[in-house]
Amino acid sequence: MSVPTRKRRWFTICAITASAALVAIPAGAAPGPGGSPFGVRALAQLAAEQEQSMGAVSPKAKAEDGGGGDDGNEADEIAEGADQYAEARTSPGIVAPGAYGAAWTSLTNLSSTGGSWRNITDLPYNSDDPRYRDYDSNSSGGSGNVTGRMAAMAADDDGYVYAGSAGGGVWRSHTGGGRWQPISDKLSSQSTGALALDGAGRLWLGTGEATTNADAYLGSGVYVLSDPRHGTFSSRSRVGGDELESTTIHELRFGGGNVWAATSEGVWSHSTKTLKGAWKLEFAPNPDYLPGGPLANDDSAAYKNIANDIAIDPKDPSKVVLAVGWRSGDDYNGFYTKGAGGTWTRITSGLGDLPADADDVGNVTFARSADGSRYYAIDQSPEQLNTNPDSGLEGIYVSKSGSPTGPWTKVADYKGLAADGSALTSSGYMPGVQAWYNQFLTVDPANAEHVYAGLEEVYETKDGGSTWSTVGPYWNFGFPCWSIDPTKQTGNCSPTTHSDQHGVAIGSYHGKSFVYVGNDGGVYKRPLNGSQDASGHATDWTSLNDGTIDTLQYYSVGVGKDLTYGGVSVTGGLQDNGQSILRSNDTVMGSDFGGDGGDTLTDPANGCNLAEEYVYLAIQVTQNCAINDGSWVTDPSKITSYNVAPADNATGEARFIAPLAADAKNSSTWIAGGRHIWVQTHGYAIRSGDEWTSVYDLGAGRTATAVAASGGKVYAAWCGPCNNQGFARGISVGNTDGTGWHDITLPATGTDGTVPNRYLAGFAVDPKHADHVYLAVNGFSRHWTEGPGAGVGHVFESTDGGTTWKDISKNLPDVPTNSAVVTPNGGLAVATDLGVVYRAPGRTTWQRVGNLPAVAVLQLRLSPDGRTLYAATHGRGIYTIDVRDCH
Repeated sequence: MSVPTRKRRWFTICAITASAALVAIPAGAAPGPGGSPFGVRALAQLAAEQEQSMGAVSPKAKAEDGGGGDDGNEADEIAEGADQYAEARTSPGIVAPGAYGAAWTSLTNLSSTGGSWRNITDLPYNSDDPRYRDYDSNSSGGSGNVTGRMAAMAADDDGYVYAGSAGGGVWRSHTGGGRWQPISDKLSSQSTGALALDGAGRLWLGTGEATTNADAYLGSGVYVLSDPRHGTFSSRSRVGGDELESTTIHELRFGGGNVWAATSEGVWSHSTKTLKGAWKLEFAPNPDYLPGGPLANDDSAAYKNIANDIAIDPKDPSKVVLAVGWRSGDDYNGFYTKGAGGTWTRITSGLGDLPADADDVGNVTFARSADGSRYYAIDQSPEQLNTNPDSGLEGIYVSKSGSPTGPWTKVADYKGLAADGSALTSSGYMPGVQAWYNQFLTVDPANAEHVYAGLEEVYETKDGGSTWSTVGPYWNFGFPCWSIDPTKQTGNCSPTTHSDQHGVAIGSYHGKSFVYVGNDGGVYKRPLNGSQDASGHATDWTSLNDGTIDTLQYYSVGVGKDLTYGGVSVTGGLQDNGQSILRSNDTVMGSDFGGDGGDTLTDPANGCNLAEEYVYLAIQVTQNCAINDGSWVTDPSKITSYNVAPADNATGEARFIAPLAADAKNSSTWIAGGRHIWVQTHGYAIRSGDEWTSVYDLGAGRTATAVAASGGKVYAAWCGPCNNQGFARGISVGNTDGTGWHDITLPATGTDGTVPNRYLAGFAVDPKHADHVYLAVNGFSRHWTEGPGAGVGHVFESTDGGTTWKDISKNLPDVPTNSAVVTPNGGLAVATDLGVVYRAPGRTTWQRVGNLPAVAVLQLRLSPDGRTLYAATHGRGIYTIDVRDCH
């Protein structure tokens, strides 16, 4: 089956957490090819091909390639998105450890406004909602109810399940999954790296998601909960001192009375008998790059000491093997063990099939059988990642001696897995295309040869790896059982999991054993020894994303009047979960657009007039909320959404999440930013990308980071270069008719009191005076950022149309800011990486708005009547608060 290179897909820019210090992936350190099987028109193409014999191919089923920035190579897209998210918070330098922890302390010490936040997305979000069988959606793919990315899982034998999210903290279920409760909201880090139950029933939490992806934040250390069934994590439950602050933690392993932590700054150990005492650094391959070392501020420091996992010999806990290495390759990558003299050395031979060459050892996950007779491992190869466009997987291995030193035998490679029912093959890609990002591995406690492995999909073997089944295919598109029929949800296929696997656990509930998996769509379970169809696909997956767990990762939010049901319709763009839509009468949210959802435009006067950015300014527009029962398959006139991307999408001259805005005085005038500033005046009636006009060329190498307009006056912020190598930023101002455009002169060094040389993230224009504008600046001040011109300040004000700026940050915590809005009473609300702050009219100081957990808020939006403030969080859904209570 032919699949266009730009197919709408699930996995894309892996996503977030909010906590203690950002993972700064230096420029040039991104992995090589190995990309996206999916881009924009998957459903249309598949349905069209299915219906070709009927002569009813939609013209949009033959959609253009798209090219440029959206070329269908997803691993490249994820890597670029990772760089850009980090750039916004680190360029032009390196962020010192402790930055987010200090910011959280400052934020919690601010006085609070009145009012309380209300979560409005705490209800099921159905990715297969039959109302939205639009060709730009993923409806009927089979993932069902979804939420945000889950990085780690744990479960016991009494029905308690623990899910650690990328940016929304840790959640507990006492019913074998479902009816979730958050249990880590008091921590300064809501980013999960690892979860593990020890032999005493205690729950260990390693903070800091370790997927080296787009929006992963560093954590604040390791915590332990003695009574996880009833208690909640607190700062008092932290293990050791501050040794593991500002790291990510990939795995926690137990052996010899110690807990071992594989972190972004080497391998550490601590006694499990006491929480006191410092962590011991067991091994760091390049200690000069650790904090305090002579090379700590080097651009490459963030990836010079990455440890992925620890394997402990069950017969002799003193024998430990470390899997160390950066996903894209470095000469220190490899497996290490401690010699008789106490020195850690790389294993260069004797591993059998498991490679010892640094080029073939990248991200690694180990799993040991309960009886100690088997060890299993997944290995991602930097060489494959950098040279093979199909897969980065080196293989899956078993050590039948039960010893981590082997000898190891390869039991699976990407070609073999592809032949065992994978859904990736129809696109020309292979399992493990994102093995640096997607990995889990676990062994049935009762059967050493029964193994579950997670990559983009879920695989199962019951004979130690001799044969495999794809029990959790990527999606159901492409399989003969698939049908777009809205009465069948997923056609005749069985439901599957969301794609991109990260966490796994095995537990029991009411005497039945289950496997629990965590991925980019949340948490799913099936019976441990479940059933399969003739293709080897599981027939018994259950989504546990019942709405009580809301870890949705929003980039944006839009609000408009619901003309059908009254009230308002709320939409938002999500990491790897498309665009959600919540109508005023809904008890279940729907998904009207699939893939990633970037910026969102919603007509305040009609909430069914919508525009959603995918990535790189690939914009879809609809005027009926994208409601469609799939009838466009046989009747092209029934199409309800349209691709209206401006030309910078095709040329690759827009950022991964590029800015899109409507004129505050005229919702039919839109502004989009790539290398060029684009304007179109057809509003939601636009039907082609040709209807955009370039009104200003920012210049080669520059790209817009924020745009805003009011009454025809446009503000555009840009960067170029956008990384540490020569980082530069600026502001351009002009009119929507193309006149008056010019660059504002900003000081090059970002001295105190002026706009700093950091990423300019958002504008807020005073609705009463277009020349009165506020600017939100990302990154940290020079106190935390090592680099030229880092500058100080996070919020700036101009009263002369952007010609001059004044720092109004005052007591605002030193934390990245992302967007701002002017409230109807003349106050200013600002979204930060740790919550929302507010400056009342006539005041100069800031207050904290409500008591959100330590979660990043990426965008703020007012309701059409101006009374309600909406906050798009990247990890805990969408929240609202009454503006009148903010005083």
